[in-house]
Order: sequence, then C-alpha cells, then structure tokens
Amino acid sequence: MASCRGCRSDERGARGVSAAAAPDYIPGVSPTDLTQRVRDALAAVQNPRLGKGLVAAEMVKDLAVDAAGAVTFSFVLTREDPGSLVRDARKAAQAVAGVTGVRVNVVDAAGAGGRQAAPRPSSAVPPPPTPDEMPALGKVLAISSGKGGVGKSTVSANLAAALARQGHRVGLMDADIYGPNIPRMFGLADGDKPEVRGGKIQPLEAHGVKLMSLGFIVERDAPAIWRGPIIMKIITQFLRDVAWGELDYFIVDLPPGTGDAQLSLTQAIRLHGAVIVTTPQEMAVGDSLRGAKMFERVGVPVVGIVENMSYYVCPHCGDRSEVFLSGGGARLAAEVGVPLLGQIPLQAGIPALADAGAPIVVAQPESPAGVALAELAKAVAARAAGLAPALPITAR
Repeated sequence: MASCRGCRSDERGARGVSAAAAPDYIPGVSPTDLTQRVRDALAAVQNPRLGKGLVAAEMVKDLAVDAAGAVTFSFVLTREDPGSLVRDARKAAQAVAGVTGVRVNVVDAAGAGGRQAAPRPSSAVPPPPTPDEMPALGKVLAISSGKGGVGKSTVSANLAAALARQGHRVGLMDADIYGPNIPRMFGLADGDKPEVRGGKIQPLEAHGVKLMSLGFIVERDAPAIWRGPIIMKIITQFLRDVAWGELDYFIVDLPPGTGDAQLSLTQAIRLHGAVIVTTPQEMAVGDSLRGAKMFERVGVPVVGIVENMSYYVCPHCGDRSEVFLSGGGARLAAEVGVPLLGQIPLQAGIPALADAGAPIVVAQPESPAGVALAELAKAVAARAAGLAPALPITAR
C-alpha cells in the first residue's frame, strides 16, 4: 500500500489521531415544557382528509419526552389517511428546539380503539403470530444492514464481546442463515457442536459470550436453500430451545436486507430495538434506510446507526483518510431521527483476527477500532437502558 500523506511529511511525523469532536446539542428545556412544544408542533400538522390538526384529530397518543430530549409517541393511522402524515409528524417533532431524537410507533386505528374493521372473509390469510416477550434474555437487540459487505457481523461480534468485557451477561444468536460466520469469528472449530441436555440445546461460549449459530449444526459447505417457513422454524428454535440462561443483552446478527429472517424474528420475539450498520457511501446508506424503515413499519424502534469503515488510520503516522467518502452515517441518522452511535475505522489486521477467532476488542483493545467498538458498546447500552420491548404491528 502506498504511504499516506502523514508518512510522506517530514514535518508532521508520527502523531496520534485526535478523537472526533463531541456532537453539539441544542440547550434543552424541561421535559414538561418540551413535551408541550412538541405537542403544539404536531397540532399544527393538518390531516387533509379531516381538516384538523393531528392532535385535534386524536392521531397522536402516548406522547413522551425524556430528560435527554428523545421524543416517543404512537401515531394512529387509518387506511384512508396518507402514509406521508407519519413523515410529516416526525419532521415537525424533529424541528422543535431541544429534541434530540424522535421515535414513532405507527398503530392501526382499529387496534387503537377506533372504528372496528370489517370482518374478514373466511378465506383471508390468518394474521402472523404474536411475538413472545422473553425477559430472561434482557435487552433484545437486532443488528441489521440494508446490504451485505458493510461489516455487520464484525460489528455484531465485537459489540457482543465488548459488552461481555464490560461485565454484562451476553448472548449472541447468529440469525444470518445464509452466511453463519459467527462461529469462526469467535474461534470455534467446524467440529464444535452444542450438546443437548434436558431437551435444551446448550449454547457454546467464547470470550464471555454465549453463542448459537446454524454454523454449529450444518456442514461448512452446505448451502441454506430454504424458504420462509423453515427460516421461521430455525429462528424460533434458537430462541426457545436453547438454554440461554439469564442475560443482560441478547444480540441477534441478522442477514442483510429486509426478508424472511427479519420478519420471522419480529414475529417470534418482542425486540427492544434494532441497530443499523452502514458504510459512509450513499449506495450503502440508501439500502440501510430501507432496512431502518422496515423495522419502523413493524413497530420496532431503531436504537441508532453505526457507521463502519468510516475512515482509515495509518498505523505508521496516525494520519486519517476517508476512504469511502464521509458523512453517510450522520445523514442516515438524521433522516431516521436517531443518534449516530459510533464511527468504526478501517484497520489493518481486523480480517485476519476475525478469521483467527479473535475480535479486535479482545485482541487489540487499545487500537483505534478496538477503542471505537468499546465506546459503541457503551453507547448502545446507554440507549437501550430505557427501552421496553416493542409489540410489532400485526394489523394489515
């Protein structure tokens, strides 16, 4: 690799990389005052069908603002109302000074106490199953991305390992059915198989993290050519038939996209939230936005955005270069209305360590990527602390 600008400059020499500046927050007001300001902003958004504001039309329910300025509310939407009203409501709330984030839970009017829906004909497709709440698993967080190749599994593995190093009880479920790489990333050999005791599958453990993956069960060269019902069955079995024990965090590494695995997970268990992984370039950001909107559509809050491969730090001089442009993660976070949880740098040696089963937060915790991932774990823990398990929307 050609030397970077820092290596070529005799004047600059070797130097460290300064930490990114902390984000500037708008000075806040009390949650009570901010709640009223948000309510007034929502009241000013008109429903064109009813000729009323959203508050007068009783479309805004359970409005709450926490001490950090994060806004949450339920939005009652009927089939006659345009879906753009949800976006208008979110933008109105985001525009209020002091608001740091907005989470909207869209609910069906009939389920929220509105008029009753017409009876379904007997031939109608039955509604999806109601997801279970599994409090023993702690905070259940899905790690997702809109496309492959953004380092989602690397982020999942290091997030789980970092949380474990910080003293938490952590489980990691590899739901990436089509590319189950978590066993390799944690140094478990192809021959390592989980035992079954008392009718329960015993998860394997590495670096303080309890693990379950399809990679423990199928042969390394066996392709997963399965349709939705089989994927649903596997995910359900990993949730209910594995002896996870008592956990603080349960991390689920999902495959890329918005397909069967994502929907199966939201129908099987009540998630506390989803973490979206992207890279800075717009092509990845656009796909990640669709992934975030999928979770919102099924009632699962997005905890925040992780920008992976944000920049490259030269190991010789510490010079920082934006290899894949910059700012994509921040733009995505702003559009979704959630915080940018972390920016993870490219770092030489991470792929080799992953292949060797040594997460960077374990093998090189003081490296730029190791520090960034450890800080990401703290940010995720702080954001997840106040989250309750969401009940996804099942009404059609």
